[in-house]
Amino acid sequence: MITPRIKNAAGANPEVYRGLLALSNAAGKLGVPRTTLLLVSLRASQINGCSFCVDMHWRELREEGEPDEKIFAVAAWREAPYFTDAERAALALTEAGTRLADRADAVPDEIWDEAAQHYDEKGLTALVIGIAAINTWNRLNVMTRNGAGEASKAAAEASSRAAHALAGAGAR
Repeated sequence: MITPRIKNAAGANPEVYRGLLALSNAAGKLGVPRTTLLLVSLRASQINGCSFCVDMHWRELREEGEPDEKIFAVAAWREAPYFTDAERAALALTEAGTRLADRADAVPDEIWDEAAQHYDEKGLTALVIGIAAINTWNRLNVMTRNGAGEASKAAAEASSRAAHALAGAGAR
């Protein structure tokens, strides 16, 4: 068990927490399916080694009804049959946007153009915001050694409750 350096870097400052939460939630209001944004969050978190966010987002995906086979295959999405073409494009954009220093052209045109075939400008904006937001959360948790456990489980439950409440409010 790794001991956190800071228990909750964002939560220690309510203004920071509200700002990051607003950024994360903004992506969800631009028309991209919640499950796609959760897949993006899970994949970036895997790349960044953020156990807190990996634990949180697989739980949210399960709560949204995604099958275990799909959740387990996110790290191998290119070879797995469970993903739509749109999800694959979002995952490719996630990997490029998370691994910015891995190539001279961090997000090559072919990756962007593939995403643009499946998402309009609003959807692309949602993906870019979502990728930026999860990378920020990952870095806060990894640098402070805030890992998986009861806190990530509680965060997933709270996020799912909030998403269902928003969905219910939108149906009225």
